[in-house]
Amino acid sequence: MAVALSRSWWIPITCVVFVLLNALFMVGQFYWFNLLPVILIIAWAMVYAVDNLLIFVSFATPLSINLEELSIGGIGISLPTEPIMVGLTVLFLFKLGVERSTIDKRIWQHPITYIILAQIGWMLLCTITSSMPMVSIKFVIARVWFVTTMFFMVTRLFREEKNVHRFIWAYMLGLAVVVIYTLVRHWQNQFSQEAAHWVMTPFYKDHTGYGAILAFFLPYSVNAIAFPGFSFMKRVAATFLFVILATGLLFSYTRAAWVSLIGAVGFFLIMRFRIPLWTLVFGAVVLGGIAWSQQEQITIAMQRNTEESSNDLGEHVKSISNISSDASNLERINRWNSALRMFLDRPLMGFGPGTYMFQYAPYQASEDRTIISTNFGVQGNAHSEYLGPLAEQGLLGILLMLALVLTSVSIAMRLYARMPKGADRRLLLATFLGLVTYYLHGGLNNFLDTDKASVPFWAFTALIVLLDLRYRNTTDPGQVGHKMQLD
Repeated sequence: MAVALSRSWWIPITCVVFVLLNALFMVGQFYWFNLLPVILIIAWAMVYAVDNLLIFVSFATPLSINLEELSIGGIGISLPTEPIMVGLTVLFLFKLGVERSTIDKRIWQHPITYIILAQIGWMLLCTITSSMPMVSIKFVIARVWFVTTMFFMVTRLFREEKNVHRFIWAYMLGLAVVVIYTLVRHWQNQFSQEAAHWVMTPFYKDHTGYGAILAFFLPYSVNAIAFPGFSFMKRVAATFLFVILATGLLFSYTRAAWVSLIGAVGFFLIMRFRIPLWTLVFGAVVLGGIAWSQQEQITIAMQRNTEESSNDLGEHVKSISNISSDASNLERINRWNSALRMFLDRPLMGFGPGTYMFQYAPYQASEDRTIISTNFGVQGNAHSEYLGPLAEQGLLGILLMLALVLTSVSIAMRLYARMPKGADRRLLLATFLGLVTYYLHGGLNNFLDTDKASVPFWAFTALIVLLDLRYRNTTDPGQVGHKMQLD
């Protein structure tokens, strides 16, 4: 009786003690103790509710705030998502060391997994010779917790198909909150192009990353409107989300995101009409050859374009090819040329992961500098998911990134051709086209060092791996599929 009574009283006693201690801390102007209940709940979820915690991370990612954006900053970590991913990574690696079957061996043996592990391994080697070892170590550790949680752990989460949709919907709902917040602030500033650069703060640093993620999720939101098995109310919700995301993208004034979405439509047509992959490769080689041989004429034609970025959407679109006076375009070229010069200086192992922004200043040529150029490493990175690794990790860095993209594209397109019609095929199409927007956008910007892009990028890549394993032996397009479960 006494034992039962003591058990029944421990919760209110604990609550009273917490309230008293918290009041004492707040009197001393120490407010972080308020987070203790949240920390305890997350710690419990890491052990007993990992699936739900991963879905919460998906929802919280668009709403996360980097400490560097706050007056209490100085640490480049996003709250609440990255501390959760750090904790999950530690627990996962511990479990992996004890229980090898934590991840299906077929996932370890998949070509995409090999490339991802090779990337991390090469980053570690490049850290040894890095020009800024501490910066590189932090960069690699961040990549490890992104890949561990959003690729390896997500492969377990996605074994149940309902969790795939829960994960994506969670991200889109969080993103919709950010878009509504941004549109309200934008409306207060007459939807001007100048305001588009900052109205999404503090959730996104600028409009480029914000636009990239909106483009990333638009293919799924379109697909969800008529997705097989979705209820009427869920399709209505999908329509609402599509309108919100599309409006947000339109008023983001992010030209690279618009272009990437057009590219995704092109890939959709290619897959829809079953154009062979070898035809695409041949066409790309031919177009590349023509562009190389006619580069002088193309450059002259682009330099004649004097359209500037503006509130007029038509003029803003035309300014995409302006390399004569548009400061944004010219600065991007400056960063690319700086990356190439850095590569020529250190072609084998580069300057070290994450170091570009601190090292590129001396590699700017006077003829490339613009009115927004800086020598202080405060205006971002190489503006390319491909040239960034080239400068930071040498030739193998860019080759591994290209291998990841090209292998994923090849597998997804071949997989789509052999999959039976139905929900899984539609899911593959929607998520792959989202990745395509990022592959294309990656030629103009890079965001994989942030949780905003890494969470969907690695999760969608994991889904391609799972679907490929599931339909690996399928040759008849009319064959009935099996459950997502791999066990």
